[in-house]
Amino acid sequence: MNVVTNNKWIGQRTIRPDGMDKVTGRAQFAADTTMPGMIWGKVLRSPHPHARIKSINTKKAEALPGVKAVVTSRDIVDFPIEKGAVMLGIQDMRWMCRNVMARDKALFPGHPVAAVAATTEAIAAEACKLIEVDYEVLPFTIEIEDAIKPDAPILHEWNKFEGKPSNIMGRLEHKKGDLESGFNQADVIIERSFTTRPVHQGYIEPHACLISVAADGKTTIWSSSQGQFMVRAMTSMLTGIPQSDIRAIPAEIGGGFGGKTIVYLEPVATMLAKKSGRPVKMVMTREEVMRATGPTSGSMSTVKIGATKDGKIVAAHGTFYLQAGAFAGSPIRGAAGCSFTPYDIPNLLSEGYDVCSNRSKVAAYRAPGAPIGAYAVECVLDEVAEALKIDPLEFRLINGAKEGTKAAHGPVFPRIGYLELTRAARDSEHYKTPLGDGNGKLRGRGVASGFWFNAGGESSAQVNITEDGNVVVTTGHPDIGGSRAGIANICAELLGIDYKRVSVIIGDTQTVGFSNLTGGSRVLFASSMVVTQST
Repeated sequence: MNVVTNNKWIGQRTIRPDGMDKVTGRAQFAADTTMPGMIWGKVLRSPHPHARIKSINTKKAEALPGVKAVVTSRDIVDFPIEKGAVMLGIQDMRWMCRNVMARDKALFPGHPVAAVAATTEAIAAEACKLIEVDYEVLPFTIEIEDAIKPDAPILHEWNKFEGKPSNIMGRLEHKKGDLESGFNQADVIIERSFTTRPVHQGYIEPHACLISVAADGKTTIWSSSQGQFMVRAMTSMLTGIPQSDIRAIPAEIGGGFGGKTIVYLEPVATMLAKKSGRPVKMVMTREEVMRATGPTSGSMSTVKIGATKDGKIVAAHGTFYLQAGAFAGSPIRGAAGCSFTPYDIPNLLSEGYDVCSNRSKVAAYRAPGAPIGAYAVECVLDEVAEALKIDPLEFRLINGAKEGTKAAHGPVFPRIGYLELTRAARDSEHYKTPLGDGNGKLRGRGVASGFWFNAGGESSAQVNITEDGNVVVTTGHPDIGGSRAGIANICAELLGIDYKRVSVIIGDTQTVGFSNLTGGSRVLFASSMVVTQST
């Protein structure tokens, strides 16, 4: 492998293109956008974790002076359950249309049931209070262990698992070898159970958008998201407006971490704007963000690992139950697929269960599902190593995946560098240095391994030379991790110019070709390839 070490710009700590605007407060986020004639949208949310919506009466809200439009689920395109999955990326639009606006049932506290647009935020909020919703309050379930009990309240009566109504929405397994035979070979077997809590992504910027729908139906969306093309596509599908009539313009994004890879406000604001004939701005409160947008899953996991006296893992079994929230879609693929993958284990079963409960629908959060599985597996690995009196890094070296290892989820690895990395950690001065007494404080040193698939997906970029010889690069990926800085350095390196002569902008859906979401640890790698080809 050829390693280039004499780059002028790549790998250097250059000034970020967005740095000055952000530290001086000039950067424009979605909540900073305004338009002449703009009005405000607010959402009425269910106070109940589980309730059947018998009727909604909006007449009093509509009569309040200053109110310009009211929307309910009748205004959002329905994707019937019985017609099967309608996928956009990894999201099923049957769930999305019910998540942005409740239909027959409210399924979590904070579930939207209606929305109002009015001339001021205060009037919109007051109008929401005037909407009369007749609820039939139903029993609810929050935790996984309760949701999977035989007598648990069922969120979706049509769903069955193993022939019975269930909150388990699906099961995934990865299998390799003969599990029973493997455990029969083991000298040491350790089994442990773990739970984790749902954790919100905690981005500083709440969800916000400003949307204008012209008389001819041409729609413009300003919003902060991890993908303006995703916003365009989901809004189109949920409102019935053709994608060709929607222009989604990305604002700066104040954090996402996976949580802004789906829409919440944009379809609702679009319909409010369409019905009112006025641009509509919506900004969530922090309470709304925490109640009604996706955390990562909580989990309930059991991991069993068996090894021989010489330290070879001969069998492993993992069972991972993940909370999906109100609708199917927890990241069981990450938990079941990633947890054991750093290791070459001949006999393996890794199972994931997707469990609904009366919480807000989960969203991605930094390698979704993988840390949940890794936490459980790595803890048990340490116990097995301790029982065998083998150094934990040596134990991982004995069992580490390498070139030619077949992962349980399918691929045969090329050279991946795991063993080299682990040896480097073992041989480092840091690892060899005694912990000492810590002046009376307890000290410890932990090791763990993890795996993530990364993601593919489409990327687009264009490179233009200006009349004065400078460069403008346009990419289609919102920058949530410094990708603009990396792209500027790469382009400057290729052209042999100073990086300060390269400007990098994030194009909207009408100025750059289709680009998939910013996520999956893919964007700088993918953008660099298309920028290199464009250059």
